[in-house]
Amino acid sequence: MDPLQMVHSGPRKKRPRQMGTSMVSPPHDIKFQDLVLYILEKKMGTTRRAFLMELARRKGFRVENELSDSITHIVAENNSGSEVLEWLQVQNIKASSQLELLDVSWLIESMGAGKPVEMTGKHQLVSVRRDYSASPNPELQKTPPLAVKKISQYACQRRTTLNNCNHIFTDAFEVLAENYEFRENEVFCLAFMRAASVLKSLPFTIISMKDTEGIPCLGDKVKCVIEEIIEDGESSEVKAVLNDERYQSFKLFTSVFGVGLKTSEKWFRMGFRTLSKIKSDKTLKFTPMQKAGFLYYEDLVSCVTRAEAEAVGVLVKEAVWAFLPDAFVTMTGGFRRGKKIGHDVDFLITSPGSTDEDEEQLLPKVINLWERKGLLLYCDFVESTFEKLKIPSRKVDALDHFQKCFLILKLHHQRVDSGKCSQQDGKTWKAIRVDLVMCPYERRAFALLGWTGSRQFERDLRRYATHERKMMLDNHALYDKTKVDKTFTMSALRCLKISECTYFFLYFQKIFLKAESEEEIFAHLGLDYLEPWERNA
Repeated sequence: MDPLQMVHSGPRKKRPRQMGTSMVSPPHDIKFQDLVLYILEKKMGTTRRAFLMELARRKGFRVENELSDSITHIVAENNSGSEVLEWLQVQNIKASSQLELLDVSWLIESMGAGKPVEMTGKHQLVSVRRDYSASPNPELQKTPPLAVKKISQYACQRRTTLNNCNHIFTDAFEVLAENYEFRENEVFCLAFMRAASVLKSLPFTIISMKDTEGIPCLGDKVKCVIEEIIEDGESSEVKAVLNDERYQSFKLFTSVFGVGLKTSEKWFRMGFRTLSKIKSDKTLKFTPMQKAGFLYYEDLVSCVTRAEAEAVGVLVKEAVWAFLPDAFVTMTGGFRRGKKIGHDVDFLITSPGSTDEDEEQLLPKVINLWERKGLLLYCDFVESTFEKLKIPSRKVDALDHFQKCFLILKLHHQRVDSGKCSQQDGKTWKAIRVDLVMCPYERRAFALLGWTGSRQFERDLRRYATHERKMMLDNHALYDKTKVDKTFTMSALRCLKISECTYFFLYFQKIFLKAESEEEIFAHLGLDYLEPWERNA
């Protein structure tokens, strides 16, 4: 057992506390001068605290026996952020914006790595972004009511970066949302997805229920989960879901490329609980996509790194430019929003000088090229059904009608910079999921906006367009229902040999708003422009 995580068993006599004196410790070389640690004894105990302090000092960390203004990091065990802040107030210590409150897991991981590891949401008990009074009276604390008043219900009016101060809550919400999705309960699924989206945009960490006042999209059910996590450090509902056999099975089944909810439900009802049993059952029939999903399962469930995504980008550009030298190839999805890892890589392709025929033939030519080179492991090609005058879909989750293909490509390790690609013994390549979308050049801004995401950002952007601006937006166009297109005058239409129905349709035709860039679409909607890295809702 790891001595750092060792739990002492059996009753133990409590040693008398030595007040005002410091434990004598032999001097150790300090490797990390910028970090000054204080390990909180509360709920940890004197013996374990002394053990961790000594071990941390041996690893080169500076650990102080007493609290002082020089402390930069407070490390605690089995304490919530609010409990540590309350303890600081009792000690008449003012928590500054530079003070980090961390779980002991950060210190354990850092000692194991031999250096301070990156502080992530799972380590941070609270990001102290408010000026707390030394008084323990909570009424004197400065909470963020002014910031809360400005928070919109729409993700397209919130700047959401990857710097999430509320991981402990959003991770829980995402588990619950996924479980409701598996049970096809759209109402509760959306409720928890919206709640997670709002909390990700907050510039402060929620440490009490008072902090949630005025924040949109937090219903009673959501607030119950928040309150339980604040009080107990975890949610009993989330624990129950994670231990639920149905949730575990659906999570496993849907991890296979090509397997959705209906197939998962069928397999679960048939009594399957493992993929090995499913693969070995001769009575089951699999689609070509599912066969590929099983065949390359280990590669596809492992994360795609940014280095791998960029290597795939080079592969895609080489193939596309062989047939359309002036084409623009843009990486979209999570990688465009600044993520370091993902599950697939999406690319939008468009060309200013291409004809309709060029656009139709490009993806088939690229696929054929990769097949000849032995790089194509799987392909699902979807023909374009795009119509220029078709009104945008009213559905916030509607798929576009552009030509596209869903692929699995063979990425050789030698193509990845600095050997960052995860290699397996004896295997020189990795299977990577790649989606290619070909769109007309005049629709590139709408397609780029739609394929960049995030999913919740796009949902809210389309809801905002419909409910607040009386417009309709999708990956193809922006349609203004409040204005009439004056192109089709009554006298001009009377000269055309068209039916009465078509006559009235064209005369009252609303306006399709043109856009050369994402910035122009935001402007049409009356929104401040958000950079791709600010759309991680």
